[in-house]
Amino acid sequence: MQTPGKNPAEDLGDEIKESNVLLQLLKDEQEVLIRADVKELARLTEEKNKSVARMGELAQRRHRVLAAAGFEASEAGMKTWLKTAGPAIARTWTNLLELAQQAKELNRINGLLIGKHMARTQAALNVLHGAPQGGNMYGPNGQSTGQGGSRKLVIG
Repeated sequence: MQTPGKNPAEDLGDEIKESNVLLQLLKDEQEVLIRADVKELARLTEEKNKSVARMGELAQRRHRVLAAAGFEASEAGMKTWLKTAGPAIARTWTNLLELAQQAKELNRINGLLIGKHMARTQAALNVLHGAPQGGNMYGPNGQSTGQGGSRKLVIG
């Protein structure tokens, strides 16, 4: 890893490039989830992990530079530092934050897709294991096997 420079904005260009890489990976992941291509999903997950690790390294470097400059080593410290930086750097930072928000939303949607795949897989497993299903299923005797509670009358 490089020795941190004196400017917290030094690697913002690299952070933006890596954010765009991650965004593309998340878009690819979404397409793969829709197709249910498990093999490709495994490859993309590995690539995503590398991209996220790289982004983490860049953010840590920025935080170290901020701390060395006397600012809080966080996004709040970056916001404070930006007041001294100028509008071009502030726009670059805003762009990076927007990319992060887009990635967060894509990741949320991909998580929902994964949840749907898991629910379908669990339902299929339940059928294979003979677990009762919701709705009206009929057993071999023609009686409903739904999950609704049964009432028994006791006549005394």
